Amino acid sequence: MLILERNSELKIHLDRIRAESRQIGFIPTMGALHAGHISLINESKKQGLFTVCSIFVNPTQFNDKKDLEHYPRTPDQDIEMLRQSGCDALFMPSTEEIYPKEDTRIFNFGELETLLEGSHRPGHFNGVAKVVSILFDKVQPNVAFFGSKDYQQVMVIQALVKQLNLPIKIVPCSIIREPDGLAMSSRNKRLNKEEREAAKLIPLLLNESKVLFKAQKPISEIKAFIASKLAQKTIYKLEYFEICGSDDLHILTNKNEVKEGIALIACFVGKIRLIDNLILD
Repeated sequence: MLILERNSELKIHLDRIRAESRQIGFIPTMGALHAGHISLINESKKQGLFTVCSIFVNPTQFNDKKDLEHYPRTPDQDIEMLRQSGCDALFMPSTEEIYPKEDTRIFNFGELETLLEGSHRPGHFNGVAKVVSILFDKVQPNVAFFGSKDYQQVMVIQALVKQLNLPIKIVPCSIIREPDGLAMSSRNKRLNKEEREAAKLIPLLLNESKVLFKAQKPISEIKAFIASKLAQKTIYKLEYFEICGSDDLHILTNKNEVKEGIALIACFVGKIRLIDNLILD
């Protein structure tokens, strides 16, 4: 596996791959890799693509500096996991390589950036759009793979590609879960034993919301049920639980408004913020 740190090195190698008429698959990450990330690598390899992964902890998408400081960094472990997965190239740029000067661009994703994650993490999606657009420019992939745990983020990336008219296919991939149902996340590494045990309630509640949704229970009743369950223990702090249309994330008040609904949640377990989602239909 090639390990590249400079834009110039990356360009030389990927120009050679393109000269061989090979297509490039790309998985951008912030490191602290787990089986969910590796599933994206596997999907790219399965499609016969020259597979590039990037590791870059992007400062512009953190609205909380402490969150940036505490974000887990495990480069040696990440490199070994990628080697084992058969990844072809790893791009590990410095901040100076990605942002040689301040990036002052402002993206507009309409309602998509004002609700859910957008309303609770102001500026987050603009930071994501900055770094992903830069990485897309450096790698110029044919296909890019993203995990569906960050459902709203995937929609933002799809909107970004459309806005910039980029010839890149975006492939959302299924959430990979732990045996007890918790969605795999780099943040899980920061949970202590008590928090990790408590966190498994989140996917259980999402599954319960699906049962209630299919039973035609009012959405207001489902939301109240979820909130009441989490309010029973102080280890939880619910930031949001919403049921939305899966195609545009319009927040629903009635099941009949859309063909397919999705439940999305953000909840602190102790001091660690976790997100998850589940298609309800």
